[in-house]
Amino acid sequence: QVQLVESGGGSVQAGGSLRLSCAASGYGGSMYCMAWFRQAPGKEREGVARFYFGTGGTYYANSVKGRFTISLDNAGSTLTLQMNSLKSEDTAMYYCAARLRGGGDCNTETNINYWGQGTQVTVSS
Repeated sequence: QVQLVESGGGSVQAGGSLRLSCAASGYGGSMYCMAWFRQAPGKEREGVARFYFGTGGTYYANSVKGRFTISLDNAGSTLTLQMNSLKSEDTAMYYCAARLRGGGDCNTETNINYWGQGTQVTVSS
């Protein structure tokens, strides 16, 4: 069974940085992509960044491009989201997500096979 365990959320002032980590286990080399989603109060969950295991390719939402960096460690077990120049609008619950091989992308919630428990990020202005 795949497990995703997040860490690294917290509170920071605008302009600051935070680093989120997601430890993945139990997938046995069958991962297609992993992603970070976020959900702010009263808003829908949205995709923030994606990482593709086969190519090492990445994708970023326009709202975070140039400020956030998604990466995977060499062991292929920890997904990281480095968040710089944080803004108040980045305040949300952040979720790690995983999609196994076999169809579908990490671009929408409906394609996700596994979710982490979420970690809160609060940016004060």
